Amino acid sequence: MAQIKTSRFTSSHARVHQTPRDGKPEFAFIGRSNVGKSSLINMLAQRKELAHTSGKPGKTQLINYYLINESWYLTDLPGYGYAKQSKKTRSKWENRTETYFLQRQTLVCAFVLVDSNVPPQTIDLEFINWLGEHGVPFVIAFTKTDRKQSRDGGSVADFKKALEESWEELPPIFLTSATKETGRDDILEFIESTLTGLHWPFYGETKS
Repeated sequence: MAQIKTSRFTSSHARVHQTPRDGKPEFAFIGRSNVGKSSLINMLAQRKELAHTSGKPGKTQLINYYLINESWYLTDLPGYGYAKQSKKTRSKWENRTETYFLQRQTLVCAFVLVDSNVPPQTIDLEFINWLGEHGVPFVIAFTKTDRKQSRDGGSVADFKKALEESWEELPPIFLTSATKETGRDDILEFIESTLTGLHWPFYGETKS
């Protein structure tokens, strides 16, 4: 079974050109604000305060790096879609995120987090389609599946149906719950198998 033996925060960066250049592979986690990203990261690492959780959406404003097993990075990206932020701030985050995905050569795969308790959101679907259009490898992780609203699976099914309008084949999908630790083994096994299949390092430094 895949395991996280060590995990530690290493750095935060406002711009992509400031991010680590040590060539280690990385898996990026991103989603709408308040999707439960920090809670999921802490659950995967089994450390309650590795990533700071907050009831206030839009808390993550930097690109945060966590070194896992001294061999790969879990990258925590700013959330998107928080309406209370100024238009200028949202635009800055969006530009930074796009730059990361288009230029970060050590990125192996993005985990797009989607709240399983709400109907399909246009912003999630548009972001996923944008990743596909630009050839960025990604998977989808539905969060908060322990909550009552998501137990019938209706929102997840509706989201898949919405994706099928644009995609002939859906990406890998994980059902997760930070509270119940649902999906932890599946995600870690996916990451381990993905890393095993890589001939690393084969990326150079970032273009920026």
